[in-house]
Amino acid sequence: MKQLFFVATLVTLFSFTIKDPISGKDRKDLLAYRKTAETTLLNSVKGLTEKQLNWKANDSSWSIANCIEHITLTENSIYDWAMGTLKETADPAKRAEVKNTDDQIKAMIESRDHKAKAPEPLKPMGKLGNTEKALHTFKQQSARLDEYIQSTKDDLRNHFAQTPVGTVDAYQLLLFLTAHTRRHTAQILAIKADAAFPK
Repeated sequence: MKQLFFVATLVTLFSFTIKDPISGKDRKDLLAYRKTAETTLLNSVKGLTEKQLNWKANDSSWSIANCIEHITLTENSIYDWAMGTLKETADPAKRAEVKNTDDQIKAMIESRDHKAKAPEPLKPMGKLGNTEKALHTFKQQSARLDEYIQSTKDDLRNHFAQTPVGTVDAYQLLLFLTAHTRRHTAQILAIKADAAFPK
């Protein structure tokens, strides 16, 4: 009986002392943000013809197919980047270097008021095959990331990376990734809204 009481006491103590490395709110917010981004993207390209997917406003513009490939390549790249930060030792002291809130990160990356040039490896060059294959890859990557967010015990708030918007933690890198998808989904919607877009 004493042994059972001792075991029960230990379990109770551990239930109070073992803390989830990211808060339940962070986990829920990121999953909801990602779900909205994925749904909006997929709905924006649903039912489009090959002509519509490949239409460009001019020679220097991207097509919707280009945007989809870029989104997919970039999501995979930033995911790998975030996972790479976890190989370093957690360093809570670097928290002071993070100057932007989660909402500021999302707003800055989503905004299309400033132009950004895609790095060479992330430029759409037909690396993923046709648009159907690119979307299939996107969905697979999204499922992998969502599963990771739901179950991870990684300390995402105490691993950091240097980005064009300053120091961010690994959690914010995943926000960055999703905001980037929303940014280019807005570009897709703008392409579709062009008066010359094929009907």
